[in-house]
Amino acid sequence: MLWALVLYTATFIAEIVRAGILAVPSGQSEAAQSLGLKEGDRLRQVIIPQAMRVIVPPLTSQYLNLTKNSSLAVAIGFPELVSVFMGTTLNQTGQAVEVVLVTMLIYLTISLLTSAFMNWYNGRIALTER
Repeated sequence: MLWALVLYTATFIAEIVRAGILAVPSGQSEAAQSLGLKEGDRLRQVIIPQAMRVIVPPLTSQYLNLTKNSSLAVAIGFPELVSVFMGTTLNQTGQAVEVVLVTMLIYLTISLLTSAFMNWYNGRIALTER
């Protein structure tokens, strides 16, 4: 399950990064080249900072999908958050509503923290009007 989730998420993230880099106008790279920047410096100092403005919003969605998709591991018996709470804890306590509520709150907290961090980062790299 780990390898499947890693490959699935990695392909989507790679496509997001590729699309973000291609979204930067080619004139930016040509301008950096005319200044004498090497290929690595062009990418690091010119292309990537501009591409990040395009990359961050879909990357946020992909990180949230990763959090939700990790709960699929319970289908193959992998001990993760859902199986621990919904299996072990529920069997020992017998309080179904409370256990489901705690599980939902944990996933909600993880998702909100991920979203808040990515929104903060997106605001930090956003263009500011002069």
